[in-house]
Order: sequence, then structure tokens, then C-alpha cells
Amino acid sequence: MKFQDMPYQRVDLDEVKKEYQELMEELRQAKSGAEQFEVHKKQYKLNNRVMTQMTLAHIRHDVDMTDEFYDKEQEYNDQIEPELQNLVQEYRKLLYESPYRAELEQLIGPVAFKNMEIAMKAFREDLIPLMQEENSLTNRYNKLIATAKIDWDGEELNLSLMTPYLKSADRAVRRRAWEKYTAFFDSIADQLDEIYDLLVKNRTQQAQKLGYKNYVELGYYRMNRNAYGQAEVEQFRDQIKTYFVPFAEKIHDRRRERLGLEKLSYIDEGVYFKEGNPAPALTPEEILKAGQKMYRDLSLETGKFFDFMLENELFDVLGRKTKRAGGYMTYLPDYNSPFVFANFNGTSGDLDVITHECGHAFQGYIAAEDPIQEHWDITMETAEIHSMSMEFFAEKYMELFLGDDADRYRTMHLEDAAAFIPYGCMVDEFQHIVYEHPELTPAERRAKWRELERVYKPHLDYEGNAFFENGGFWQKQQHIFNYPFYYIDYVLAQTCAFMYKVRMTENYEEAWKSYLKLCRLSASKFYGEMLHEVGLDVPYEKGCIEAMTEKLAKLCDLK
Repeated sequence: MKFQDMPYQRVDLDEVKKEYQELMEELRQAKSGAEQFEVHKKQYKLNNRVMTQMTLAHIRHDVDMTDEFYDKEQEYNDQIEPELQNLVQEYRKLLYESPYRAELEQLIGPVAFKNMEIAMKAFREDLIPLMQEENSLTNRYNKLIATAKIDWDGEELNLSLMTPYLKSADRAVRRRAWEKYTAFFDSIADQLDEIYDLLVKNRTQQAQKLGYKNYVELGYYRMNRNAYGQAEVEQFRDQIKTYFVPFAEKIHDRRRERLGLEKLSYIDEGVYFKEGNPAPALTPEEILKAGQKMYRDLSLETGKFFDFMLENELFDVLGRKTKRAGGYMTYLPDYNSPFVFANFNGTSGDLDVITHECGHAFQGYIAAEDPIQEHWDITMETAEIHSMSMEFFAEKYMELFLGDDADRYRTMHLEDAAAFIPYGCMVDEFQHIVYEHPELTPAERRAKWRELERVYKPHLDYEGNAFFENGGFWQKQQHIFNYPFYYIDYVLAQTCAFMYKVRMTENYEEAWKSYLKLCRLSASKFYGEMLHEVGLDVPYEKGCIEAMTEKLAKLCDLK
């Protein structure tokens, strides 16, 4: 079904409560694991219906954040979401404590039961008012960012539409664009500080109500980390500081020379060539058409997937002034339909939508073939492997989008991915500091961010820009407000994507087979088990980063 034709109906919380109570009574009355599994299939359908309606409202709200109807629906869903979570928790507790647990584990797998255990550690009914407040605060942040109005030569632009000017080949243009961009954030800095301070205090209070020292442990549970913890993440970041940051600095230095600059300024961070970054000289429709050709050639599975997406109009990619910033893939389970939301802006970022977000969407499309829906519940460090690796698998098709500029794109893409690794670790370490020390003032948080920038990005020069010099850059990173502790998942996944990058230079077909297998494994096994099964190293294990960095240096002709 086409997205525009999918009917929306507000979730009736009382009706859903009644249905869950009936399902839970059926579970109690069941005489075997097989009987309980038949009840569980009914819960799949109920959950799918609820999630489909809430996701429809979410997408349509993001498409136009001034739409009053869907704004009210989003507010309503933000309020009922914790109560729905409580219902699901009650239901899963019965499964978890089932006298037929062994039989059920054979049917839906041990990962599902580990996830249930984690979910019980992350939620309690008395947290609902705090969770509702948290949702309201994140929605307040997102509205503030989405409704940015920046005057650019008489035209009113939002943050997404400013991107081409921030990356302009003309250094004077991008300096002026960055000054305008920074001025906007500076104008709302006090509001952002207030929102974040309230979020930190709120999340800390939730954690302490559950008996945790601070939000870090709860944050890990909320991210459903079922195979590793804080110690492994710290070990990973230490390896990045030791082995990868020096490599990334060499990449930055080579780019500095290519740009003909004595030093890299913050206004040069997103620019890779003196003549400007490669960008598709195609309309959005032409980009999607080229994407279809690419995915049809890549494999039978990807061809069917992309045809399905186009046929059912499951892309909303045009940048608009009232549209939420950023991009994502989400899923509408009643229709087995992934959905890609983005803001095309005429830069190479438009290609990332066709590669990165479609990597997520392809995996969601493939995972829907598995009747055990617990296997769909992938953790984010795995989900991002699908997206970031697809970026590399798609590189050989860049001539379709960029013509003679394809090689420059491949150079930029590799360097940009390498530059991201230290930044992603910095975001993660910042959040650990913030939630381990919730008493920090906004000024102290900004000072901590600035200290970390000197460790992870020592080349960075803000040229006296007061907002950034005072540690304000993190306020533009939506994940820090919306999804605590998510960002390290990108870095772990980018590390695995680099492994695929190296492997595909040796044997593209075998690398693709491994990737397709990983997509199909979904969440049926634990993280480390899956990586080893498809021939990848586990990023936080000792020696992984050193070995990968050496291979990348050789690939980049850097010693």
C-alpha cells in the first residue's frame, strides 16, 4: 500500500489495555509452550497495529512540524508511550517467568529472553510521569531545532537547507554561512542549556528510582546492550585514542594540503576538495531512479526491495522549511514497509540517504521474512553496520550519480568516515561524563566538551568563534538530547563497515554474501556471535582497532 493511503487512527489506550489483559489471561491458562506461542502470535498482531499507527503519526508529524493535527497526535503518543511500555512489560514478564520457558526459548531464542530481562531492569510503572516529561522535553528540543529561521540573502532557511552553504567551495561563503548558523545556536543557547539540564536531571531521577547510582547503567539498559557493557566501551575508546586518532589526524593533514591551507579551521571541516565537494547534479527523482538501477544490479534481493519502496512511495526526502531536521529509517509493521525520511539539500549527503538509510531499510525488508518478531529487535550497534556498510558496497556505482566525480566522492567518503570515528567516541565519552556527574552546570559541561575536542580532534581550530570556543558544538548533535548513549553504536558499526571495505577490495562477492547473511541473522544471535559467524572481528576486543587501522592506512596509502 502507498504511504499516503495508509489510514491513521489514534491508538485507544483503554482498548489496548483490555486486549493485553485478555492476552495475559490466555497466557496464564495455556497448558504448554506451544499454546503460549500461539497466544504470543496474537500479541505480535496487536503490537504491530499499535506501532504502525504511532509510527504513521510520528512520520506525518516530522514531515510538517506545523501540522496542528499530527502535532496533537504526537503529544498524545508521547504521553501514552510509557503506559504502553508498561503493558508490554507486564505481558513479557509472564513470558519470562513461564513454566514453559525452556520450550519458548527453543521457539523464539535466548536473545529474546535476555532482552526481556534487560527491559525489566529499565522500567517500572512509577517512572511513567518522568518518562512523559522526558518525551515532552525532547519534543521541545526537536521543535526548536526544526523551526530554525536563518536569513540568507533575503531567503528564510532552516538548518538543513543551510548545509550547501556551510560546505561551499567558496571559503568566504562558508565562513558567512557558519557565522549565521552559529548565531542561531548562540541565540537559543540558554534554552538548549535549560532543556538539557532538565533532561539530565530527569534521567538521573529515573535511574535513582530504580536503585542505580546514575543514569549510565540505566542508559545502557535502555539501549538494550545485551552483550557488552561500559568496560568494553571504555576499552574501545582507549584503542581509538591510541591507534585511530593519529591515523585520522594524518587524514586531516592530507586534506589540509589538498585544500591549500596552512591550518584547518572549523569552517573547513566538511570540505574535502578546493573546487568543492562532489555532489549529484541530479533532481531528487533522478537520484531515486539511479538508486533503482544500482540496487537492481547489486543483487536480486536489493532490486526487489528498492522497487517495493518506490512503488509504495516510501520515501520522503525533499527538504522543506517546516520539516524536521535530519533523516532516519523507520518501519510500518502492518504493511511490512520500511520508510525513509530525509532532507535532500543538493550535497553528497543526498547520496547517503540512498545508501545509508536504504541499508537500514533493506535489512528491515529482509528481516520481515522471519516469522519470529523478536529477531527484528536488533540493537543499534548491529543496525548501523547494515547502513554504514551499504555505503561502501554502493561506492562502485557512484558513476550513476556523479559521473566523472565518482572517484573524488570515494576519496571523500572514506576520509569522512575515518574522521567520524574520533568524533563519535568523543560524543560518547562526553555523555558518560555528564551522566556520571549530573551536578555539572551548563558552563562546566561545555568546558568538558572543549577538553575532549582537544583529545579527539587536536587539529581543530575555531578561529575565535566564541560559541564553539566555549564548548557549544555538542548542542547541535540531536542524539545527545534524544538518544543517550546511542552514538557509540555508530562508531562500533563504522569499524565493522571498514572491515567490509577492506574485504570487498579483496573479494566483493564474498563480502556481499557475508553482509547479506548478517542482515538475515538480524537479532537471532548475540552481537559478538553474529560478527564471528560472518567473519568480522569484534571492535572492542584487544587488537581489533590496531589491525584495522593498519589495513586502512595501507588502503589510503598512508604510513
